Amino acid sequence: MRVVLILVIAVFVNLCNATEKVLVFTKTEGFRHESIEVGVETFKQLGTEHGFEVIQTEDASVFTSEQLKAYQLVVFLSTTGNVLNAAQENAFKQYINNGGNFMGIHAATDTEYDWEWYGKLVGAYFINHPRPSKAVLKRIDGNHPSTKHLSQTWEHFDEWYNFKSISGDIKVLLELDESSYQGGKNGDFHPIAWYQKFDGGKMFYTGLGHTKESYQEPAFRQHLLGGIMYCLNKKL
Repeated sequence: MRVVLILVIAVFVNLCNATEKVLVFTKTEGFRHESIEVGVETFKQLGTEHGFEVIQTEDASVFTSEQLKAYQLVVFLSTTGNVLNAAQENAFKQYINNGGNFMGIHAATDTEYDWEWYGKLVGAYFINHPRPSKAVLKRIDGNHPSTKHLSQTWEHFDEWYNFKSISGDIKVLLELDESSYQGGKNGDFHPIAWYQKFDGGKMFYTGLGHTKESYQEPAFRQHLLGGIMYCLNKKL
C-alpha cells in the first residue's frame, strides 16, 4: 500500500512539474524576415518567464505524428512558401485533429498557398503590403488574453498585410483602420489578428511582427503572450 501511495505521489508531482513544450518553426522557402531570430529569442524569454519550454527548428522532418505529440503548441514564425512535404502535412493535420494548437506570426499567412486545409487553419492568405508605417488598430474583442491589455485603439508601426481568402469562421480580435495609413486593400473589414477553433484544435494568428523593434515593445510582447496562453489553455 505504501509503495502504491509513493507511486501515486510521484506521478502527481511529475504532472504538476510538467512543462508545456512549444515548437517554433522558422523554415522559409521565400522571403526571410530579419526579425525571425529576435522573435525566437522573444518566445524563449516569454517561456522562461511564464513556464513553458521553447524549441526552435527549421527542420521540417520533425513533422511526424510521433514527434509532434511532444508539443502542446506549434508556432509558424514568419514561415514562407511551401515548407512541408505531403507526409509532413498529413502529420501536422493529424496533430491538429487530435487537439493540437497552432499559432501563426506575420508571414505564416505567406505559407503553403497550395494546401487548402492550411489556408482554412491559418484563416487567410497574404496578398501584398505597402511600406511599413504607423497605423491604428481597432480592438474588436477586449476579453481575449491577447488584447485585454490594449485600449480601444492602438497605434503601432509595422508592415501591414493585405489578405485574400479570409475565412468566415475566424473570430476577429484586431482590425486595421485603413484611413490611418496608405496602402490598405481590404476596406472596412481588415482583420489583422484573430483566433478560432478548427478541425479538432485551435489557433491564433497575428499579422504583426515584421520588424525587429516590435519584439521589444511591451504591448506587442503581451499580445504574443496572450496568444500563447490562449493556445496552451493557461491563464495569465
